[in-house]
Amino acid sequence: MFLRSKKLPLDGMHEECGVFGVYSTETRDVAYTAYLGLYALQHRGQESCGIAVTYANKIQYYKGMGLVPEVFSGEGLARLPEGDIAIGHVRYSTTGASSPLNAQPIVFTGKCGKMALAHNGNLTNTKQLREELIQDNAVFQTSIDSEVLALLINKYSDGDIVRGVIQACNRVQGSYALVIMAADKLIAVRDPYGIRPLILGKCLDDTIIASESCAIDAVGGNCIRDIKPGEIVVIDAKGVQSYFLEQQKKTASCIFEYVYFARPDSVIDGCSVYEARKEAGRLLAKHAPIDADIVSGVPDSAVVAARGYSEVSGIPYVEALAKNRYLGRTFIQPDQTTRENSVSVKMNALRANICGKRLIIVDDSIVRGTTSRQIVKMLREAGAKEVHMMICSPIVKYPCHLGIDMQTRSQLIGAYRTQEEIGQFIGADSLHYLTVAQLRQTCKTGCLQFCTGCFDGEYPYSLADFQADKYKFE
Repeated sequence: MFLRSKKLPLDGMHEECGVFGVYSTETRDVAYTAYLGLYALQHRGQESCGIAVTYANKIQYYKGMGLVPEVFSGEGLARLPEGDIAIGHVRYSTTGASSPLNAQPIVFTGKCGKMALAHNGNLTNTKQLREELIQDNAVFQTSIDSEVLALLINKYSDGDIVRGVIQACNRVQGSYALVIMAADKLIAVRDPYGIRPLILGKCLDDTIIASESCAIDAVGGNCIRDIKPGEIVVIDAKGVQSYFLEQQKKTASCIFEYVYFARPDSVIDGCSVYEARKEAGRLLAKHAPIDADIVSGVPDSAVVAARGYSEVSGIPYVEALAKNRYLGRTFIQPDQTTRENSVSVKMNALRANICGKRLIIVDDSIVRGTTSRQIVKMLREAGAKEVHMMICSPIVKYPCHLGIDMQTRSQLIGAYRTQEEIGQFIGADSLHYLTVAQLRQTCKTGCLQFCTGCFDGEYPYSLADFQADKYKFE
């Protein structure tokens, strides 16, 4: 039996969550707008989701475990009233257990009345701040770092929620893209390094905030601009106003948004995700040419890159793997053996396309190596004469503590094996990666600098003492 509710380490990376907010100048069905936005952000989190709506100085919310259409099927969406403001959240947990209690948005009553908060990212000084708040007699209902943010905002508000947000955010470290809702305001905040994406849009008279531009497109809106690193955007009856947190000397946007997390139809900080992935394939073809018969991509994130490789190399693009479209990223396996054997359930080799062929297969990354090993094995059993693996990112050597659910360093194959040894482990005839410099080149149209800590260990925030075990080899 396969359980979605039990989260175990997978051979891959997972984004923590996605956020969405809408401010309407008229009372209308803002919950449905949020529903459409969350549906477009489903790829960012599949464990739980929720929507909160403000109306008549009250907040009503509905959230639960599962996918957006599952949680809001039947009467789920109908329970939410018409209102002026709504925020929504899809979650994949990195801090706090996967449980209904930890589903977001967080809704609470504070010094500024009813408020709600949704958070994408991961704080690195949560332990210190939680202990400080407990000393001030704060009571926590969840185990997530997002509640620390909510209680800090309330602590510093004193009747002015914007002041509370500014002071609270100046106390926290780590990654955060926030949407915060009060009775008459929608507030968006992006951390000073710009680690997690956040975008401002318009749909007729509605103002939209979303983790990705694809969600603004989904509700029929237009993207206005990216929220700047360290910017607090306040949307109310006065219009849109900006405030800024203490500035950093450089930015550090997560480059894995372009490699894997974001949808290919999104544009983040001026850089098209689609074009970045296609350029990754072009660079692989330029720097790692292979004499082969066909090139293909592991669906879905590497397909665009494979087409880029084909474009430069002249080797025809042919589909080698068919994906089970009804499985998605929620397929959680109960033990390591089952996880390693589950690749054949997620996808299958197209024997007629690859039998007797020398094949180049493009993928976004290798984390544990077990999935890549199973894919190579599957392709060989389907008759591939040669299998050459191309990876659209550098070797993953370090864990992440800024919002990506990545295992400890001991579970990363790149932390203790060379490129040649990884190639031998997965059984490929050859294995090639992009370098960090080449990966940065794929995003050259972007307006921010990047965090590449999972490749080189250079993070904008160092690990806290209680997180240091991520670096240990078990």
